[in-house]
Amino acid sequence: MRTLFHARHAWIGDGVAEDVRIEIENGRFTAVTPGSPAEGEPLPGLVLPGLANAHSHAFHRVLRGRTHSGRGSFWTWREQMYAVAATLDPDGYLALARAVYAEMALAGITCVGEFHYLHHAPGGVRYDDPNAMGAALIQAADEAGIRITLLDTLYLTGGVDGTPLDGVQKRFGDGDAAAWASRVAGLRGGPHSLIGAAIHSVRAVPADQLATLAGRAPLHVHLSEQRAENEQCRAVHGCTPTELLARHGILGPGTTAVHATHLTDGDVKLLGDSGTGVCLCPTTERDLADGIGPARRLADAHVPLSLGSDSHAVIDPFEEIRGLEMNERLASESRGHFPATALVGAAAAHAALGWDDAGTIAPGMRADLVAISLSTVRTTGARPDQAILAATAADVTHVISGGRRIVADGTHTLVDVPRELAAVLS
Repeated sequence: MRTLFHARHAWIGDGVAEDVRIEIENGRFTAVTPGSPAEGEPLPGLVLPGLANAHSHAFHRVLRGRTHSGRGSFWTWREQMYAVAATLDPDGYLALARAVYAEMALAGITCVGEFHYLHHAPGGVRYDDPNAMGAALIQAADEAGIRITLLDTLYLTGGVDGTPLDGVQKRFGDGDAAAWASRVAGLRGGPHSLIGAAIHSVRAVPADQLATLAGRAPLHVHLSEQRAENEQCRAVHGCTPTELLARHGILGPGTTAVHATHLTDGDVKLLGDSGTGVCLCPTTERDLADGIGPARRLADAHVPLSLGSDSHAVIDPFEEIRGLEMNERLASESRGHFPATALVGAAAAHAALGWDDAGTIAPGMRADLVAISLSTVRTTGARPDQAILAATAADVTHVISGGRRIVADGTHTLVDVPRELAAVLS
């Protein structure tokens, strides 16, 4: 089926073009023509490529608005997160994730990378289908109308020193890398899903198990989110986490390091020289008091950047975009670190999730579009090429994923998002 749209302003290539005719057939762009007469269904405001949430833990959404007061650290917050992880089963996770992914769609996200380690029943007992939890996530994304890369996560130990998994952590483990690989082999992707892999962190995977995942792609790994992780890795292995991953062949173009907050200059060079990407999660990193990652240094080292909402303190890709730029301003006391095209590229980095044929509005690419209003109280008066630094998720009016309308006039076409969120979070 052929569909025709007209965008008054659309992000084409490195900037905004006007009066763009967009033709879609069988879920892909077939023609994109700026300077065309108004013909076809109008898309209001500024039209962007579909955005990619490269790092998500769907069940963390339960914690929003419940863990922000008082003092503490990442480590005290983690105990509250574990309490949520102890409660979920496949049916409950399906309902929760569907609502969360639909919320992402409302924000302009057409693809999510789900960093999934909640594999088993309490105590580590396997479900009859050992991939029941992962299958629930894949189904949830499909029902919410977005694509998913399920980053099935290897999680074996409770610390860099090899401390055994305990308590709720037992749900995360498969015993060893071989047993993990055997389970993951039973997962099946589909038109809207890919199966990727993840190393939870150097805390959770012994060094002698790391090489089992070398060469897998897409492969994601939490890296140097906390200074304590770096200190523990040096104490046990005599090197930084980045250096440990490099020793075991984990770095490379198919790998994305998540957070990468506390890196040495040598770490940055290793990531850049190997072609490893980095996914920054500014809203989570500020919420958990992780610190400000070296985004500009990474970009200068030619590290591909992507963005994620991680713990979902908010789900707003425009807030992540602002965080990427504004954190650098705070750290450096100067302005203008990333051109707008780089910010859009990081927010639409579908390639970090294995979808190389998405993330730009161009013929042959997957037909993902996001329209943001330029006439709200936030965006009125904004230049189209700077509107991404003024808009919020609330300004998204239309979302098309693979040629399918999933948000129209600010309302999800498939899921009653407020009702379903209320049901799973009550």
